[in-house]
Amino acid sequence: MLDALRQITQELNQATSLDGALAIVVHRVKESLAVDVCSVYLVDASGERCVLMATDGLDPKAVGRIQFGQREGLVGLVLESGQSLSMMNAQQHPRFRYFPEYGEEAYHAFLGVPIIHHRRPLGVLSVRQTNDRTFTDVEEAFLLTIAGELAGPSYVATVGATDLSRRDAVQTASILTGIKAAPGASIGVAVLPSPAAELEDVPDRSVDDPEAEDAVFRQAVAAVQLELRASGERMAARMPTEAHAMFQIYAALLDDENMFADTITRIRAGSWAPGALRATIAEHAETFEEMDDPYLRARAEDIRGLGRRVLLRLQSRNAEPRQYPAQCVLVGEEISIARIADVPIEQLVGIVCTRGSPFSHAAILARTLRIPAVMDIGNVSFAQLEGRNLLVDGYQGRVFIEPSPVVRDEFQRLIKYQADLAKDLETLRDLPAETPDGARVSLQANAGLLSDLVPASDTGAEGIGLFRTEFTFMVRDAFPDEGVQTQLYGDVLAAFAPRPVTMRSLDVGGDKALPYFPVAEDNSLLGWRGIRLTLDNPGIFLTQLRAMLRANAKHGNLRLLLPMIGSCKEVDDARELMERAYSELVQAGQTARRPPLGVMLEVPSALYQIADLAKRVDFFSIGTNDLTQYLLAVDRNNARVASRFDSLHPAVLRAINHAVREAREYEKPLSICGEMAGEPTSAILLMGMGVDTLSMASPSLPRVKRALRTFTRRHAQEILAEALRADNPGDVHQMLNDAFEQMGLSSLLTLRGASG
Repeated sequence: MLDALRQITQELNQATSLDGALAIVVHRVKESLAVDVCSVYLVDASGERCVLMATDGLDPKAVGRIQFGQREGLVGLVLESGQSLSMMNAQQHPRFRYFPEYGEEAYHAFLGVPIIHHRRPLGVLSVRQTNDRTFTDVEEAFLLTIAGELAGPSYVATVGATDLSRRDAVQTASILTGIKAAPGASIGVAVLPSPAAELEDVPDRSVDDPEAEDAVFRQAVAAVQLELRASGERMAARMPTEAHAMFQIYAALLDDENMFADTITRIRAGSWAPGALRATIAEHAETFEEMDDPYLRARAEDIRGLGRRVLLRLQSRNAEPRQYPAQCVLVGEEISIARIADVPIEQLVGIVCTRGSPFSHAAILARTLRIPAVMDIGNVSFAQLEGRNLLVDGYQGRVFIEPSPVVRDEFQRLIKYQADLAKDLETLRDLPAETPDGARVSLQANAGLLSDLVPASDTGAEGIGLFRTEFTFMVRDAFPDEGVQTQLYGDVLAAFAPRPVTMRSLDVGGDKALPYFPVAEDNSLLGWRGIRLTLDNPGIFLTQLRAMLRANAKHGNLRLLLPMIGSCKEVDDARELMERAYSELVQAGQTARRPPLGVMLEVPSALYQIADLAKRVDFFSIGTNDLTQYLLAVDRNNARVASRFDSLHPAVLRAINHAVREAREYEKPLSICGEMAGEPTSAILLMGMGVDTLSMASPSLPRVKRALRTFTRRHAQEILAEALRADNPGDVHQMLNDAFEQMGLSSLLTLRGASG
């Protein structure tokens, strides 16, 4: 048995496709165990059904046609239980099924084992024997080992949520998985941006006239600055002011006293301009490359991108402009915003990076321009991608290489389905989120850019429940001054007046770093972040507070929210600074208005101080994302434990329910602004708790409204009571799915995660 296992493992390591791996397994297992049939079933996109994907012993036509639900057949029983099942008299089991139309005989012996990856069931590996037989523990262990191999990163686990019931899709499309950076889906031709100028290939060379070389370098830099500013102006109509600022920052890097002064120094020491530029760029990029924070690492690519552009200008001042395909997917290791700007905006349909993060400039710009983007797809040969058709799935973080007609049709169907659903939900825009028994819930939108305000208003948002002010800080190369912040906050308040706008004070640190204010910590999520950082830097905080109070003077619809509050003293200190900011403005003759003050309940200690906090604040808001990760001790950005992050965990539900009751007792309004608010299923639970304000990404708002207008509060309370008695999140998910199907709202579940 060990020899057989070793042989199968070796052959699997040489397999080049999922189909090839499955074919090896069913053939070798059937041969090794001397059974009549060996089959592999994989779950479909819903996770509810197992589809036959490979078999040795049945008619090949059965592949893709034989399916089992979790409550159907012995295969479905293995999927449902997540445990092995061995039977000698399978025909006596009430869930026995077989398929004579595909050459299968009524078998007696059955052995099935689950294929599981990070506790997620991916499928079932099974064998069958027509005559009586008892499978031994050794044989079961053999099958479990093979299933474990299939569940590894090279095989089934890479398929993710692909609809495996559409077998052609799996057979003919290679799929790369990465990080969701900007939502949407599109198909275009892969293009590698400007590969002509490679700094690494520039040799050292001396010059006889350093002054002339200095002039050549300065001319090249000036030309690139003009190009960048022109590109920024060309794209300005498609992006808000604060996103457009990224182009100004990028161009300003060319004036950096340290970086390009170093190049000039090298030139005056006798180096030719390309060699001096290469050495300077390498030195500065390496500094950023060694940093742990993904946002700061992205700055290394910004610097290298600038270097390439200047080098290209030095090499050929009269280069012909590059031509791009009508549907262009920009592909690179880490793509700078200057490279994005090179492509005519009407032709750019997708961005794919082998590295990078959702906080890179490319990701931020893609979201602003509403272009699908996937980051960190891993080490992929660019030669295999350039010129090929790519389907960029920004909803799930996937890239399909040369998608088959089946994959294209499936995505077009899903996109159309989503569009039809969105059109249907548009009829709810001006209707209140009111349950059939008269309970009203205020639905508000989350935002971080001025461009977010238009879709928020278009979907009927009754206010901005969370405006993330940190974006204004993240896209600059220095802290924005009071005037810049006052203008931005005033524009946001004006856009939604008289509807309320809840602005969160600067919330950086943890997974949101500022490029010009790096903080190195071993555990940044539990470190110097949120209110802790701003209270320790009162100058930064006072500038923001003065800007907010000035912006609020005209419209009066601002609500100020403090993040990461863990003690009453932090609130006292923040209020003292707000009063100081107000006094400074009054003394300077500026008009100002104090806003209502609230705190985010996301640090567990705050949940047990609601009575004390209620004496100090005007409202509460629960950030369910951080609250969940702190309660469950799970970093959702850590792939090893991310599957344990679940806001429907009974402990999280009980904590939120406790907070809602406490806030009601002290007559303080409470809202939810985490991802839970934007899921129709969890929104029903929150409504059942008595939450009367939910804030979410704008695309989620119509789906949540449809759910709230369908369920009565009484029905929601009944579901909530059952959920609070549950002892694992899986049961909560199942009861919510069942409830939505019973109410005819299963369509709201189909697109879960695709629109928020």
